[in-house]
Amino acid sequence: MTLRTQLTEQLKEAMRSKNERATGTIRMMMAKLKERDIDARAANKPDGISDDEMLSLFQGMIKQRRESIELYNKGGRPELAQQESEEIAVIETFLPKQMSDDEIRALIAKMAADMGIKEAKDMGRLMGELKKNYAGQMDMSKASAMAKQVIGAAA
Repeated sequence: MTLRTQLTEQLKEAMRSKNERATGTIRMMMAKLKERDIDARAANKPDGISDDEMLSLFQGMIKQRRESIELYNKGGRPELAQQESEEIAVIETFLPKQMSDDEIRALIAKMAADMGIKEAKDMGRLMGELKKNYAGQMDMSKASAMAKQVIGAAA
């Protein structure tokens, strides 16, 4: 089942079960997706964005919500932080299993060795490969920080 079909099916299920948070979150995800598809069509991609790009989009949505949670907690708005947390839980159901920090670190070390990356200036190549092959399976900002540590330790 494609990610688009999964979104539609989950929306129907959320509506049937009267789960307002899931319904609203999935509708928001579909709206963002439609927006990206329109941009992609303008860039000569008639089928819209790929599943990998969708995963990246969903990761970005989660990142935004985590940042909002921090701000809401600092601002004394726990109810809004809770809402964002619930939205994250809904979005995460569409992502593949997330890799643990240890798995990410091991993967980065292996890929850096395989690609012959020993200096920070080559980190862009490594991050490009990670994004291409592991989109949606890891937080790329966390992976970037780990890559700096791994490459710095190898130098």
